[in-house]
Amino acid sequence: MGSDGGEAVAACRRPGPGERVGERASVRSERSMRSSAAPGRAAARDSSRCRRSNLGHSQSALFWRSAMDFPGVEVITVLGTLLALCPQAFCTQVNLLDSKTAQEGLGWVASPSEGWEEISGYDESYTPIRTYQACHVMEANQNNWLRTGWISRQGAQRIFVELKFTLRDCNSIPGIPGTCKETFNLFYQESDNEKLPYIRVSDYIKVDTIAADESFTEIDLGGRIMKLNTEERSLVQLTKKGFYLAFQDVGACIALVSIRVYYKLCESVTRGLAEFPATVTGGESSPLVEVAGSCIDHAVEQDSPRMFCSADGEWLVLIGNCSCGPGYQQAGDRCLRCQRGFYKQRAGDGPCTKCPPHSVSREAGSATCHCDHNYFRPKTEPQSVACARPPSSPLNLISNVNETSVILEWNPPNDIGGRRDLVYNVICHRCAVGTCRSCSSAVRFLPRRTGIVNTSVVVMDLLAHTNYTFSVQAANGVSPLVDSRPHSASVNVTTNQAAPSVITDVQKVVASDDAIQLSWNEPKHPNGIILDYEVKYYEKDKKDSKYTTLRSNVTTVSITGLKAGVVYALQIRARTAAGYGDYSPAEEFESSQEYVAAPSEQKQDALIWAFVFSIIVVLLLAMVIFLFKRRRCGYSKAKQEYDEEKTRFRSGQVKLPGLKVYIDPHTYEDPNQAVHDFAKEIDASCVKIEKVIGAGEFGEVCSGYLKLLGRREVCVAIKTLKAGYTEQQRRDFLCEASIMGQFDHPNIIHMEGVITKSKPVMIITEFMENGSLDLFLRKNDGQFTAMQLVGMLRGIASGMKYLADMSYVHRDLAARNILVNGNLVCKVSDFGLSRVLEDDPDAAYMTRGGKIPIRWTAPEAIAFRKFTSASDVWSYGIVMWEVTSYGERPYWDMSNQDVIKAIEEGYRLPAPMDCPLALHQLMLDCWQRERAVRPKFGHIVTILDKMIRNPATLKPVANEGTMRVPGSLLDQSTDNPAVRTVPEWLEAIKMGRYADNFAAAGYTTLDSVAQLDADGLVRIGITLIGHQKKILSNIQTMKAEMLDLHSRGVHV
Repeated sequence: MGSDGGEAVAACRRPGPGERVGERASVRSERSMRSSAAPGRAAARDSSRCRRSNLGHSQSALFWRSAMDFPGVEVITVLGTLLALCPQAFCTQVNLLDSKTAQEGLGWVASPSEGWEEISGYDESYTPIRTYQACHVMEANQNNWLRTGWISRQGAQRIFVELKFTLRDCNSIPGIPGTCKETFNLFYQESDNEKLPYIRVSDYIKVDTIAADESFTEIDLGGRIMKLNTEERSLVQLTKKGFYLAFQDVGACIALVSIRVYYKLCESVTRGLAEFPATVTGGESSPLVEVAGSCIDHAVEQDSPRMFCSADGEWLVLIGNCSCGPGYQQAGDRCLRCQRGFYKQRAGDGPCTKCPPHSVSREAGSATCHCDHNYFRPKTEPQSVACARPPSSPLNLISNVNETSVILEWNPPNDIGGRRDLVYNVICHRCAVGTCRSCSSAVRFLPRRTGIVNTSVVVMDLLAHTNYTFSVQAANGVSPLVDSRPHSASVNVTTNQAAPSVITDVQKVVASDDAIQLSWNEPKHPNGIILDYEVKYYEKDKKDSKYTTLRSNVTTVSITGLKAGVVYALQIRARTAAGYGDYSPAEEFESSQEYVAAPSEQKQDALIWAFVFSIIVVLLLAMVIFLFKRRRCGYSKAKQEYDEEKTRFRSGQVKLPGLKVYIDPHTYEDPNQAVHDFAKEIDASCVKIEKVIGAGEFGEVCSGYLKLLGRREVCVAIKTLKAGYTEQQRRDFLCEASIMGQFDHPNIIHMEGVITKSKPVMIITEFMENGSLDLFLRKNDGQFTAMQLVGMLRGIASGMKYLADMSYVHRDLAARNILVNGNLVCKVSDFGLSRVLEDDPDAAYMTRGGKIPIRWTAPEAIAFRKFTSASDVWSYGIVMWEVTSYGERPYWDMSNQDVIKAIEEGYRLPAPMDCPLALHQLMLDCWQRERAVRPKFGHIVTILDKMIRNPATLKPVANEGTMRVPGSLLDQSTDNPAVRTVPEWLEAIKMGRYADNFAAAGYTTLDSVAQLDADGLVRIGITLIGHQKKILSNIQTMKAEMLDLHSRGVHV
């Protein structure tokens, strides 16, 4: 059959999951078919046979009468072609019944038997198809039933019925009374019986009344146009094994061309390396069916894989997943083995990795790489670490003997073994004739005996005139895995004779008016043969002008010729071949009293004084506790500041007893070790990220929650290390965590811990609700009392005092680096990274995150790059100005070079509007040119505590005649240094928008403007507090200029 009128188009709509029995899901489908030339003799024979066998009844003849006039064309062939052009449903549909596939008679039951006729024919492929038709339009009260065979439900919860039919337009049939209908009814009956003998109408449930969207007429038949309708209905809530469909004709001229019954199925799929079986869609009550998946071969569960099968037969919402196991990597929906030479240690989404140097995987699918011969890897290290070997011997070991001390120095080995954790161990042996023994524990090694990272060590407290053998071993992380000892270099030394130690036990034997006899014991460490002793005595007040010495070969001496009533002092020292030892402590006696302060008497006196001192300490402690209890709601006094200069020994620091000292993590060769020493590792499962709140230098900053075992859930801030980071960025990120982990103070941002054992690497800190101090102040301009601002400043100063006590220099103290919590507690943050100084003075110094403006930096730090706690004090003064000005930019729009010049000329920032005079004076103290004159943070805390205890000190406010910004500063901060009119002045201070307001209010001269106050600005329409403050500040400066003050700013 050909087509010369256009191509038929079929559109099918799936019913929604919520549609009930009888819900209409029809789509209009117009089929326009025109027959061309006759298909040949075979088609003609088939057409004739169709006429003889299927059109015997008059009613049928009425239905097809016009269609049969088409020469050489069979109607059923036309219908078959129409069906072929309507595509089958998607592959997720499983047919329970399809009348087109019937090869023989359908055998459906009709009641009455003549009500429906079964018609057979051929489609365009000469495939037999079976249809049913009814056309009893001439008689009234038609009730013709047609029932299908029993249809197995096959466990489906929602059944779809697709009907394809043609229907004759009643108006196109001449002479037809009002008995003609254009609808028919669809029914169903659930049943477990596959062979019901007859139709019992009362057992059937009506699904819907089916009407045609398109009906054909005599004209359509004459024009060879056939119109095929497609309707779809669904059955839900079925409970029995199967069901029957029934069609009721009530007087229509209709042909059921095709009946298809099906249900929808989610096909078996593989998603997320998990296999999901084919699943029947859900019913009305549960349209989504949850299906558990199973991991494919060589994959393991990361989180139980699940998906939902929708009512439309589509898979939705993959939850959980599988990952390829150790030794396998993902390739599409499969897990493939790693090739030889590659490995994958753990299950995950990552690819196989090439084995690191000096290792190989011996077979495909390996989870580990085995080290080559004589190469090793510690079990605690991941497979990504290259195998290494122990280092070779240190080179050029030399010794420098200084009496009973030896300095050993050497060069690193030629071969460090492929690792960076090279350390040295010193083995000491004391050797006699033919034998060597380990040195005693009295021998000291500086900095230590084992684990030395430098190439030198000092050995002390050796015996004099003794032979020693020192072996310096080179070792690394794999040295313990080797059976043999580490490679070493040795040197033999002989110590010199040392001078004798100090004589400490001098005793009086006999005394008279002009003589005294003394005795003593030999030194504890003679370090050789004592040749003699030297006794020096002198009158107490003439030590530097005149003294007398005596020599004695024994441990006693008699001194004669003394003056009566004179106080003498004496000292004794021993001499060996190496020379004299140190003098003993001076012993005093008065000749007339025959007295020498013997050691026993001295000890007795010392005990008495110690007892008295203890009583005094206890009393003072009681007073301190009493005062502390009285002032529990206040602030504690500042402790005495200790000298800032720190004692250093090579790369380490000497700790003072009871004082915690900051340790620079950059001295660690491995930043992971620094993090291990100073930070707490947190399991990633304890952290829940809520949202991104910003971006930091290394990655995103998020808010979330931390729930540790035995502790309540707390809100935290989470800094992450972005993907694709460099090794330097990773080291800096870990160093920042190592720095923060050393601090524990209520005004220092608290770090809860780190996550380094999974990606992304995170730093977990407490969450500060109000964010950075500068933005917080700008949002709340003018909302706080002076006492509240002092409280904030006191917290910042307390945190900085803590850092200074730990010998930590912040270098970047600014309001932007202060965080504020919900209780207005300020905490110092941003413990940055090492700054890289530039030669450009305008840029000050750089961090790896960008420039830090010099507006916060002390002059000596800019000029000489000298950063100390004193330079932090200067920055703190700038922070005080930021707080009292509610977040204004220091030095406004001045350039960096202008700021440097103004500071060098002695000018300082003016007091912000309504700033207490006491606070501004403290700022000026912080901005002293000489850093030694600036107050220490402990003193600043004490001053602020006094202000808090005595609020009256905050009432005096800095005014226009007191410590204002100089004209040069103002001129440098404006574009027009010489102004004569009000509009020019407003433009100069960036407030030109208010020129009309001033003119309308009558302020046309600078003299009149100088009389304005805050209320006057409100009256002329200036309502923004920030703009009021700026204009008033410049009015005060202008008034100072009008008074022709010699210094219109703070000149120090």
